[in-house]
Amino acid sequence: MEILDMMAVLRAHKARQNEERLEWGEAWQDSGRIFTREDGSELKSDWVSEQFERLAFAAGLPPIRLHDLRHGAATLALAAGTDMKIVSAMLRHSSLSITSDTYTAVLPEVAHEAAEASVARVPRKIAVGEASETGGLPSVSPGVVRDLTDSRAKKKAHVSGPS
Repeated sequence: MEILDMMAVLRAHKARQNEERLEWGEAWQDSGRIFTREDGSELKSDWVSEQFERLAFAAGLPPIRLHDLRHGAATLALAAGTDMKIVSAMLRHSSLSITSDTYTAVLPEVAHEAAEASVARVPRKIAVGEASETGGLPSVSPGVVRDLTDSRAKKKAHVSGPS
């Protein structure tokens, strides 16, 4: 849903809520909440969870708790590359370590991507003209090597240890 669409939905909700406030008159309870019961009182978390489960089941969705959506949103944000500090603020965690401890091991592909990104930053050297038996790993054989991080590919003499 686009931001403008969401704003329209919230404005329509606010208009309905104002109508309910007028209908209830002095019996209206100003809870300060955006989503309330018809009389303005606070929604109870158990009731909201039950309604969510009922609607999810009716929609043919797999069983999921309302609270799991919070974890899902955080996990998806981290998988999309959102900074941990932003996700922590989104979840209103009291510290970055809570977010980090909870979500760093959630998605194996996130850990894999982080490891691949780290490995990509490590400079590599291979022997010039050498067969690719090493699979791109540094060669231990004597010879001329080329520094792959140097765009001019300067040739350097390989220094070998005592034989």
